Amino acid sequence: MDKNTVTGFILIALVVIGFSWYSQPSKEELEAMAQRDSIAAVEQQKQAEAEKVEAETIAATPAQPDSSALFFSQSNGEGQRIVLQNNKVKVGLNSKGAVVEDAEIIGYKSRRRDGDVVILGKEDASMKLTLPLKQQNLSLLDLVFNIAEQTDSTVTFVAEQEGKQLQVSYTLRPNAYMLDMNITSEGLEGLAMPGETTLLLDWKAAVLQQEKGKDFENRYSSLTYKRQGKGVKKLSETSNDSKEPEESLEWIAFKNQFFSAVLIADKPMTKAALSSQMPNDDYAGYLKEYQAKAQIPFDVTGKEPTHLQMYLGPNDFHILKAHSKMTAYGSDADLDELVYLGWWIFRFINRWSILYVFDWLKTMGLPMGIVLFLLTVIVKVAVWPTQKKSYLSSAKMRVLKPKLDELSKQYPNPDQAMQKQQAMMQVYSQYGVSPMGGCLPMLIQMPIWIAMFNFIPNAIDLRGESFLWASDLSAYDDPIRWGTSLPLIGNHLSLFCILFSATNLINTWISMRQQQNQFTGEQAQQMKMMQWMMYLMPLMFFFWFNNYSSGLSYFYFISGLLNILTMWYLRMKTDDAKLLAGLEAYREQHKNDPKKVSGLQARLEALQKMQQEQAKRR
Repeated sequence: MDKNTVTGFILIALVVIGFSWYSQPSKEELEAMAQRDSIAAVEQQKQAEAEKVEAETIAATPAQPDSSALFFSQSNGEGQRIVLQNNKVKVGLNSKGAVVEDAEIIGYKSRRRDGDVVILGKEDASMKLTLPLKQQNLSLLDLVFNIAEQTDSTVTFVAEQEGKQLQVSYTLRPNAYMLDMNITSEGLEGLAMPGETTLLLDWKAAVLQQEKGKDFENRYSSLTYKRQGKGVKKLSETSNDSKEPEESLEWIAFKNQFFSAVLIADKPMTKAALSSQMPNDDYAGYLKEYQAKAQIPFDVTGKEPTHLQMYLGPNDFHILKAHSKMTAYGSDADLDELVYLGWWIFRFINRWSILYVFDWLKTMGLPMGIVLFLLTVIVKVAVWPTQKKSYLSSAKMRVLKPKLDELSKQYPNPDQAMQKQQAMMQVYSQYGVSPMGGCLPMLIQMPIWIAMFNFIPNAIDLRGESFLWASDLSAYDDPIRWGTSLPLIGNHLSLFCILFSATNLINTWISMRQQQNQFTGEQAQQMKMMQWMMYLMPLMFFFWFNNYSSGLSYFYFISGLLNILTMWYLRMKTDDAKLLAGLEAYREQHKNDPKKVSGLQARLEALQKMQQEQAKRR
């Protein structure tokens, strides 16, 4: 850097410093500026306080509707509560929105609160109907309807403005759980969207726990729906689930174990979106949260009303069957399928046999515990021929066991297993004994026991019925209980469950004894190794059924006890020597008959020949 450059920088710095000193304000000017800043700060603070007061005032003032909005004159005010009631159900409605607020089912006592069962609660459920228009969406919940007509079982709500009208009417049918709802409009044609007009449905409900055992009740509570011209389906009972059915829906049910709120449309609902959510553990007193969205056909011209119905009642098979006939679909509405009776074969058994016997026993006026006992006895009598045949087949194999043991001595080597098996099948054929004779009759009985597994938990007649130490046959019995919930077992012991598990253990022991007498050699050794697994089943049943309904455990206990007595009776009446003599007589009678080769024996012979050929090649 040369001398001239340094001199230039110094002169520039002197000019800047001098100008800054010359342009600084005087003391008087500084005081004036400070005063102006103070006044501005005060004014700014006052303005902020005024804006805050104005905002609070606006928030506290009810919103005024736009005077150009449809039915603006009925968008303010509080609604009036209306109650419709018959001898079956009490329904609460509100003129604000003209909607159902709550419903109480008369004659069914709540297990969780004083009074009757509340199927829909004012704080727990809401139904929003919205009419899409060109300029706006008209929500019925935004309107306070006038009450045009009212009786104990009917009410008509009306919203009017300058020749335009929206009317919602309700009729509670006498001696029924059915509520009819009609929605009509007048003068709205020009305001509607072009094409087919619909009402947008948004129905929500937090489903109240109604019964003693929450976990057990949850297994039978689900959002259920009926597809147009097809069957009934449901969302998952045990986890969060959602579904957007492709088909139109005839009805949607918010269902718990014994009661349902069902929305039925005479013209099927389209574009449905359904969801079921499990609440958090701290959301006490509730089972699930249901939501259903759909589009309901609506004639905006008013020529044809939109007709909806709500079934608000118990899940009783016969009651639901009768109420199906009150719908536009008649018996095809299939409301009775809200009572889940199992897959088609189990439902067939329950529908056409168990249900009729149960109804007949109820007419006797006996306690439900005795009804279940008699039902169990009748079922055991019905399966007696197959049980007897199964036992006799096992007994025949038992008396033939010495002959089978001789075959084991003749073919002691493992590589002779095929020859030994073929020889055993030959013995069975000679004596007219089928190794499968004991299994097939038992398989025939299984559908009946599974059908009962579906029938009893869904039998509302058992609800609240006491027997012996069980205060409610539809819930678990808990004569032994404690405060802390333990893993797998909870906070109680079900005595009926213990008895059922004990009889199941004894029946397992009897079954194992029979199977040991049927097998020889390595098969007998394998069966001994499997015994411990079979004995674990009663223990598993105990943990599984401890929270189940006491009526179900009681049924299986009585059934197991009768099975023990039956097996004891058959064993006492069976003379092994006489049975063997009969088998020998059969052998003598058929010893000159052509050899009959069963399909299994033919396959064994083919396998034996193949093994022999392979051995020759080696």
